[in-house]
Amino acid sequence: MEAMAQEALVTQPVQIFLIVLAIILFAPILLNKLKIPHIIGMIVAGVVVGPYGFNILDNDSSFAIFGQVGLLYLMFLAGLEIDMYHLRLNLKRGLVFGLLTLVVPLALGVLTSVYILGLDILTSMLLGAMYASHTLLSYPVAARLGITKAPAVLIAIVGTIIAVVGALLVLGATVSVAREGYFNVGEILLLALRLGLWTAAILYAYPRVTRYFFKKYPDKVLQYVFVLVLVFLAATSAQAIGLEGVLGAFLAGLVLNRYVPVASPLMSSIEFVGNALFIPYFLISVGMMINVRLLADADTLGVAAIMLAVALSSKWLPAYIAQKINGFDVLSRNVMFGLTAAHTAVALAVVAVGYKMGMFDERILNSTVMVILVTCALAPIITSSSAAKLKVKMMADEGDEVIRHTRVNNTLIPVANPVTVGALVEIALLMRNDRGRHSFYALHVRNDNSAPAKAVSGNSLEAARGMAAAADIKMETLDRYDINIVTGILNAIEERDITEVILGMHRRTTVIDSFFGNKVEQLLRSTNKMVIITRCFIPANTITRILVWVPADAQYETGFSRWVRALARLTRQVGCRIIFCCPDTIQPLVRGVLYTENYGIRCEFRPADGWDDLVMLSGEVLDDDLFVVIGARAQSVSYQAEMTELPAFLQSNFARNNLMMIFPEQFGEAPVLTSFTDPLSSDIGVAPSPLWMRARARLRRLFPRK
Repeated sequence: MEAMAQEALVTQPVQIFLIVLAIILFAPILLNKLKIPHIIGMIVAGVVVGPYGFNILDNDSSFAIFGQVGLLYLMFLAGLEIDMYHLRLNLKRGLVFGLLTLVVPLALGVLTSVYILGLDILTSMLLGAMYASHTLLSYPVAARLGITKAPAVLIAIVGTIIAVVGALLVLGATVSVAREGYFNVGEILLLALRLGLWTAAILYAYPRVTRYFFKKYPDKVLQYVFVLVLVFLAATSAQAIGLEGVLGAFLAGLVLNRYVPVASPLMSSIEFVGNALFIPYFLISVGMMINVRLLADADTLGVAAIMLAVALSSKWLPAYIAQKINGFDVLSRNVMFGLTAAHTAVALAVVAVGYKMGMFDERILNSTVMVILVTCALAPIITSSSAAKLKVKMMADEGDEVIRHTRVNNTLIPVANPVTVGALVEIALLMRNDRGRHSFYALHVRNDNSAPAKAVSGNSLEAARGMAAAADIKMETLDRYDINIVTGILNAIEERDITEVILGMHRRTTVIDSFFGNKVEQLLRSTNKMVIITRCFIPANTITRILVWVPADAQYETGFSRWVRALARLTRQVGCRIIFCCPDTIQPLVRGVLYTENYGIRCEFRPADGWDDLVMLSGEVLDDDLFVVIGARAQSVSYQAEMTELPAFLQSNFARNNLMMIFPEQFGEAPVLTSFTDPLSSDIGVAPSPLWMRARARLRRLFPRK
C-alpha cells in the first residue's frame, strides 16, 4: 500500500493519455517479436507503469472510466460478432456447459473454503460465486484466429451468460442472508423477475428503435453514436436492477447483431475504436490493479495458491465433462477452458462486496487479485495455442470445401451519380464472398470529356472507394471515356474478367421510356454474365425478409448456383429470413446449394409454378421486405412468354417496394448442381430446348390451370 501513498511520476491527464497511447502503439510491435499474446502484454504493461510497479502513471478517474467502458465494449463486441444461427444450433449444449461451469466452481469453492481455508458456509458461498464468474477476456484471440463459429466457442459464450447470471444470483442471496440473518426468497425472486422483464424490454424495444433510426438517419457517424447509446443504456439499466453492466452490453450486442453486418462500414468503425482504444485501456487498467509485491507474503501466497488451484480446476473440469458429453477433441476442450478461465470484473465485484461487509479479510482480497493476475495471463495463452491448432484442424477437416470456397468473384459496379453510389456498394459488399478471392471494381463511363463530366466521374468513383474503404475492403476505380456507355461497360467486363454486374434500377423519365432503360436492355443482350439490378429505399441492414420468385426451369441456367449463393450471402449478412417461391422441382436444388455451402441461414420455401403465383405475391410484399425476381434473357432456357409483361407488372405493382432483379449467367458451361436429398447426385436431366419452352409457355396462356 506504500506505493499507493506515493505520488505517481505522471499525474497530468493529457500526459497520462499520451503514455497510454504510446503503450497501445509500441506494445504490439514488441510483443510480436517476443511471441507474446497482446492481451498479456497490455496487462503486464499496466503492472509496470501502475502504482504497484514503477508508479509512473497515476491511477486516476480516466482508468476507472475507460477501463469500465473497455470491459463493456469487449462484451458488446463478443455479442455482436456471434453467429446467431450457429449459436441457436449449440444452445442446448451451451446450457448444459453453463450449468456445469456454474455448479462445479460453486461446489468446489464451498468445500475448499470450509475444509481447507476454515471459512464459514456463508463466506464460502460468496467465494464460490467468485470462482463461478468469469469474463470472455480471451475472446478477441478466438475472433482474430477465425474460430468464432466453432461449437466450442459458442458453447463457452452460452456458458458465460449462465455462469455470470448464476453467480450474481448467489451473490444477491448471500448478501441478503448476511444482512437480514435469513434467506430472503422474495428478494431473489424479485431479482429474477426484474431480470426477465428487463430482458424482454431490451428484446422488444431495441430492434424497433434501431430499424427506425437506421432508416431515418443513414449517416454512419450518427449510427455509430446511436449504437453506443444503446449499449451503455443497456449496461446502465442492468446495473439499476442489481445486475452487472457486462450483461447489458452483451445482450445489446446479441440484439443489434443482425443490424450491424460484418462487411459494413459501421462494423469496421465499431471494431476499430474498440481495438484501438477502449479494450487496450481496459487491459492496462486491469494490470494497474495487480500488486505483484504480495508474492513476498508467505501466508497470502499459500492462500492464493489454494484459490488459484480451485479457480483453474473448477473451470477445467466442466470443459472436460462437456468434451466427453459432446464428443469433442482436446483442442476444443482447451478452447472452452481458455475462454472461461479468466476472472476479472465480476470476480472483483463479488470479493469487493464481501470485503466491505467484513466477510473477507485482506488476505482473501489480495489472493483474489493474484488469482485475477494469473488467470488473465494464462487464459489468452491457452486460448491462443489451442485456437490456432483448432483452426488448422477445421480447415483440414473441410477438405475439398476449402478448394470449393476459393472460387473467384469479380464484381463490377457501374456508377453514374455520387448520391446513389452508397446503396449499390452496400449491396455489393453484403453479397461479398468471404470464403474466396473477391475483387470489386467501380466503373464510371462518360461520353463527354469536358471538365464537369470528369468532375462527376471523379466524385462518383471516390464515393464508391470511400464506402468500400470504410468497410476495410479495397475497391479499384475505373474511369473510362467511350462514345457508347454500354460498350464501355462491356469492355470493362472483358478486361477484368467480371463475374457479376450490379446496377442501380433505371428511373423512367418519359411515358414511352422502358422499365429497365435502353442502356440496361442493351447490356443484357450483350453479355451472358450475371446482372443484378437493384433499388432499395431502406438501408439493407433493416430488411426483415427477402422474398425470391423463381421461374420454372431456372435450374437449367449456368448461373443457377451463383445467384443462390449471392442471395444466401446477403441473407447471412443482413440476418433476415429468405423465402424462395419456386416450383417443387427447384426446391431440392436450392437446398442442395445451401446445404453444401453451409451458409446457416433461415430459409423457407413456398410452391410457385407460374405467373398467377407472382401476381399473388404482389399483395404480400411489405415495406421492409426485399422482393427479388429471377429473370431470364430472351432465347434462354428459362425464358417464358409471360416475362415480356414482367417490366410493366413490376412498375405497376412494386413501384414503392424494395426490388431486385437478377439475370443469371447464361449460355456458358452447364452447371453442376447438388441436391439436398442426394448431395452426390448431379443428374438433373437434359435441359429442354428454348423452342419447346416458348411453345409450352404459349400453351399455358391459352389453357390456364384451374
